[in-house]
Amino acid sequence: MVLPAPPAAAQAFELRCFQPPGAAAAALPSPSPSPSPLSLSPPLSPPPSLRLQGSVGRSGERLSLAYRLSDPDGLVLLPPPAPRPRRADGLWSTTCLEFFLAEPGAPPYWEFNLAPSGDWNAYRLAAYRQGLEPVAAIASLPLQVERDASGLDLRLSLDLGHLLPPGRALELGITAVLELNDGPLLYWALSHPGAEADFHRRDGFLVRI
Repeated sequence: MVLPAPPAAAQAFELRCFQPPGAAAAALPSPSPSPSPLSLSPPLSPPPSLRLQGSVGRSGERLSLAYRLSDPDGLVLLPPPAPRPRRADGLWSTTCLEFFLAEPGAPPYWEFNLAPSGDWNAYRLAAYRQGLEPVAAIASLPLQVERDASGLDLRLSLDLGHLLPPGRALELGITAVLELNDGPLLYWALSHPGAEADFHRRDGFLVRI
């Protein structure tokens, strides 16, 4: 399958892995056939071969988003393709690409979970981490997923009319959870404004569209 090119006006992005304050100098141990207890603890810096990039664009009420996970060493645990992709909860407990949408200055926002398996979910929250509910208006969210020897591409196209009246400005947070084969979860985002990884912080919604 050939993935469509992103819109001409798409904005490129690159996500950064969260590191606890003062931990940037520490490195993740090299992968080994027999993981040591140390490798089961959250790493203090990501493997240097991992990169997570993409693009986001809007044409009218159509939002297009593309992710590229570069993982030439095969460090990331990827769930197998689902025979029939479906809406599912808890996708963020393993490798999952995500994004958040909001109107500037308005408390409600939306969270989208996109699994490499093709499974997905869309939630509306009434305010910061409050009132989480599935978006009933979105009955399906087809994802285009391509895997190769050096990583994975995932694309989707979303009709914003399921969420908002036409013409509303939006701010986006683009994020990901990556689970490594030897156990740790890595948290990636456009920025990490707090002392802990928190994808719901509105000061991390850096894309204006």
